[in-house]
Amino acid sequence: MTDPRFTDLLAAEWLKLRSLRSTYWALGIGTLTVLGFNANAARNHYANYSYMPADMKEDYVEWALQDAFTAGAALILILVCASVGALTVVGEYATGLIRTTFAAVPDRRALMAAKVTVVAGAMTGYGAVVVGVSYAATQGILSGRGADVPVSHPGVLSLLLASALLAPVSALVGMGLGAVIRHGATTTGAITVVLLLLPTFITDRYAWTAAVRNALPVNAWTRLVDVTYGESAVRIYPPHYPTTVTGSWVVFAAWAAVAAVVAVVVVDRRDV
Repeated sequence: MTDPRFTDLLAAEWLKLRSLRSTYWALGIGTLTVLGFNANAARNHYANYSYMPADMKEDYVEWALQDAFTAGAALILILVCASVGALTVVGEYATGLIRTTFAAVPDRRALMAAKVTVVAGAMTGYGAVVVGVSYAATQGILSGRGADVPVSHPGVLSLLLASALLAPVSALVGMGLGAVIRHGATTTGAITVVLLLLPTFITDRYAWTAAVRNALPVNAWTRLVDVTYGESAVRIYPPHYPTTVTGSWVVFAAWAAVAAVVAVVVVDRRDV
């Protein structure tokens, strides 16, 4: 019996992912929630536009792009995608299917590499669709007040790309945590703490806390989507230790890479 080709492993993992009913429920509900958050923010600005002071109307680019993908929507996207990523690993351990899988494919690292590739690709596509629809919907609402922002505006592409990539990064982190913990409830708790709660507890008051804060995915996303960083945002809430766009992209890449490596390596070092 010959070892399966990597393309065969990719096909098998894709079949597993799309055959899970929970995947459709999680992504479907997550999509509706994210779009609802963002559309509601745009609708509020549309309804209140006539009552806004002149300076707020002049700074419409800032809040129009915040409406395109709000912080609340980003947190929902993180939780949904990280949970789906974790489920692809934890689900097999919970049902015992992982033993059958490893018996059929002794090369565990190749198997997990295929799983990581499929999840990363699927979540990248999912993130791109959700972010694209959200941007089109919110700017369509705001266009009724002439407050929409075109794609050609500086910073828009960065916002769209960072928000879309937040999906695969979160999914890979969920996979890494799931491969280490291997328990559904505990993995969900770890995802919540690491990706959602930790960023709110750490301030940038000191150099070392700012370094930790800036190295978290949520804070990297916040920097990448802030088109007024260094202008109005700094005037109101000046950061003690500012971060950079390049550094934030590095944070995204590092979390995705480390999580993927952990997911691939840890299954080869621990028995089921």
